[in-house]
Amino acid sequence: MIPILLGFIAGFGIPLQTSVNSKLRERLSSPFVASLVSFLVALVFLIALLLLTGGNLSYPMDKLVKEPFWIWLGGLCGIIYLTGNILLFGKLGSVETVVMPVLGQILMGLLIDHFGLFYSQVVPLGALRLAGALLVISGVALVAVAKKGNRDETGRNGGDIWLWRFFGIGIGMLLAIQTATNGYLGKIVESPVKASIVSFATGSVIITVLCTLKREWGKGKGNKGSYPFWIWLGGIQGGIYNLANVYLSRIIGTGMTVVLLLVGTSTGGLLVDHFALLGTPKNPINVKKLSGMALMVLGAALIKLF
Repeated sequence: MIPILLGFIAGFGIPLQTSVNSKLRERLSSPFVASLVSFLVALVFLIALLLLTGGNLSYPMDKLVKEPFWIWLGGLCGIIYLTGNILLFGKLGSVETVVMPVLGQILMGLLIDHFGLFYSQVVPLGALRLAGALLVISGVALVAVAKKGNRDETGRNGGDIWLWRFFGIGIGMLLAIQTATNGYLGKIVESPVKASIVSFATGSVIITVLCTLKREWGKGKGNKGSYPFWIWLGGIQGGIYNLANVYLSRIIGTGMTVVLLLVGTSTGGLLVDHFALLGTPKNPINVKKLSGMALMVLGAALIKLF
């Protein structure tokens, strides 16, 4: 019960982080620089957490060099997912930008469990687990449609629309791979916090290179304005989310971890919209959204029980 509650709470905070980071993007005028700040804050938070709990920054390099190369790819997967979402929104609109990566996350999570990929525990994929996954995806789609309302956010003309949809599924699969690889890394270094530090350190280096190549530095000079101090703290929730991924994936499997975090994220998103928290536009909860949440919870129950 405690792992389930932890996954739900960690996912619940992601919409709050999204709202905080959106303000940070306004302040810095660059989504890439804002992401770098978020990653660095998460990195500092995790290092402080490690030291305060009696840990240290030493890594068993003699063991790590004998492990597969993919143990280092968690940060890269996270960056591709982050950048991919920025691209997807303009091509597919809000609904499919949510649904396609979710589809990829859940499918890849179940495949990782079924085949024991990335040294994960084997959890066979039965008909009821598959039905549960379809219910979760349907619930996410219903909530996303209800959130969108009648807005038409993209023209979405052209023959490449299916390529973007497959791309969306692909980046969602990478997020499930990140969960599994970071989970195994946490086992090797005997600390989920240390594994999360590696992920954010790698991601920070990659984003720094991207910002340099794209010449993103200094774009926010004209946007001083008046912003609350908390716009700089979104990375803390990102660190907690990643930490929950690492910890839970080795206990309940990648598939269930992905689903729990999705349910928590969707619930948090509904409440953030309903109460217009952190300056977000007010978007009240309605029957469609509640029905979507019910489908997600039912699907999560099927995956967990079977």
